[in-house]
Amino acid sequence: MIVVGLTGGIATGKSTTADLFRERGIVVFDADRSVHHHMSGAGPAVAEICAIFGEEVLREDGSINRNLLGHYVFRNEVGRQKLEQILHPLVARDRAAFLARQRQNCAQMVVLDVPLLFETGADDLCDLVVVTTVPAEIQQERALARDGMTGEKLAGILNSQMSLSEKVDRADFVLDTGTNLATTRQKLFVWLDQILD
Repeated sequence: MIVVGLTGGIATGKSTTADLFRERGIVVFDADRSVHHHMSGAGPAVAEICAIFGEEVLREDGSINRNLLGHYVFRNEVGRQKLEQILHPLVARDRAAFLARQRQNCAQMVVLDVPLLFETGADDLCDLVVVTTVPAEIQQERALARDGMTGEKLAGILNSQMSLSEKVDRADFVLDTGTNLATTRQKLFVWLDQILD
């Protein structure tokens, strides 16, 4: 089974690229979805997060207010590290279960969609790594268009991650998503056809 890591900076087209893999019938593990699950109303991370960051990060439905928590942790290095110590082991457990399931299913290829692929060492699990990239001005424009995003929060996120140029240097395949979707799809599918031939 070929394990492909998919990563990139914020707002570089990673989710769109994950959908293109799915279009080809390739199963994708979504680390962000795993985090959402663990921070939802019945999620196992909720009590621990509240113990560290206080009840004010709770929504009425019992889930974590990610925007509020994000504003705090991306200005606070110690807080961010504490949050990662809670979430990363939970996501790693989900990822291991996913890989075991796909091996049992004899999948030819799977994708690990992980924003912090290199930062968490998850690239060690991958045979190949795809990094999505866009020019900095497009990245900023896309990111600031997101709900709850501010210039300060974006700067905090970018500062907490490996630089996009370093990720590009470590990639097996770099996909520029700054053009149109048809061009991005064609580039990815040509690469996939070479690998899966």
